[in-house]
Amino acid sequence: MKSVLLGLVVSVALFAATANAGDAAAGKAKSVACAACHGSAGISPTPIWPNLAGQKEQYIVAQLKAFKDGTRQNAQMAPMVAGLSDEDMANLAAYYSSLACQ
Repeated sequence: MKSVLLGLVVSVALFAATANAGDAAAGKAKSVACAACHGSAGISPTPIWPNLAGQKEQYIVAQLKAFKDGTRQNAQMAPMVAGLSDEDMANLAAYYSSLACQ
């Protein structure tokens, strides 16, 4: 009984982890506006803006949500994230986390 219960818990955890996984290809298509500051490959051309390449998906999503809900305030990022859906954020995060950091 314990092994069945453990298997069920693991299955639910794996499903939850993959259910919110973004689509990197869709994120790449959505990243065009981001590239002006964060670079086309997620490596910023200037130290003013952070590199996004190789960041963890959860971190990117958390930051985008914080910018969108005003928890984290930034005059440049607020309008950039205003129209993003949760799916857009997950897709962008999947794309940038798939890139190699330099």
